[in-house]
Amino acid sequence: MKGRLQKVEIIVLLKQVPATESFVEIADDGVSIKTDRVNWVINPYDEFAIEEAIQIKEAHGGSVTVISVGPEKASEAIRTALAMGADKGVLINDPAAEKCDCLGIARILSEALRNVPFDLIIAGQRAVDDDNFQVGPAVAEFLSIPHISMVIKEEIADGKIRCHKVVEGGTVILEAPLPALFTTQRGLNEPRYASLPGIMKAKRKPLDIKTLADIGLDAAKAGKPKTKIVSMKFPPERKDGRIIEGESAQAKAAELVRALSEEAKVI
Repeated sequence: MKGRLQKVEIIVLLKQVPATESFVEIADDGVSIKTDRVNWVINPYDEFAIEEAIQIKEAHGGSVTVISVGPEKASEAIRTALAMGADKGVLINDPAAEKCDCLGIARILSEALRNVPFDLIIAGQRAVDDDNFQVGPAVAEFLSIPHISMVIKEEIADGKIRCHKVVEGGTVILEAPLPALFTTQRGLNEPRYASLPGIMKAKRKPLDIKTLADIGLDAAKAGKPKTKIVSMKFPPERKDGRIIEGESAQAKAAELVRALSEEAKVI
């Protein structure tokens, strides 16, 4: 990176999500999942954000603050980020936030950051639980700062950030003045593992737990959800496959064509 910029204050937006290998069960209410047997982890795209923030700090100096909205359990994900090398964490834990959709979460995060000095915000491009791409861009919009999505490479120099952004069929290079927000894409980096010394240090790093009132936000101003989960259902079970029998390849092909035409009626 050219043009060394001293003391970059970086914010990382983090979400705790169920691990992809967790067995998902629908709760009795039909609109949520059972969480008692779920293994919770850092959203994988947010791991790229944490790693990139640490690398920028190592190159330019400064600090990395991780912020999340969620239940008390989400502090575990923040502690993992601190063990990776982040400097401090903030968890906004408020019952009123539990019913918020993506825009409500973005409003909470932006209000929490409105009076916090920062040069850069990094977020995962989406969360793997609800596949939502809106929180990062919405935070940038609420804070009136530039936003670049799907970044696979970045450079900071002369008070600006230049990002290589993935688009269909190629990449685009975009530049924006700081402060700015960008979201991550696979290929940006390879997230490090938390080392044992890092885990021990993380226990002594500050982690502030705040409510909506602590950040000066009335629960009503977080906004009513724009979306509502009506029901959750598992996809229908797939029928067993069928092996086409025959004395020769020609006979098997003929039987396959007949089955597709007369039974499946797809040709």
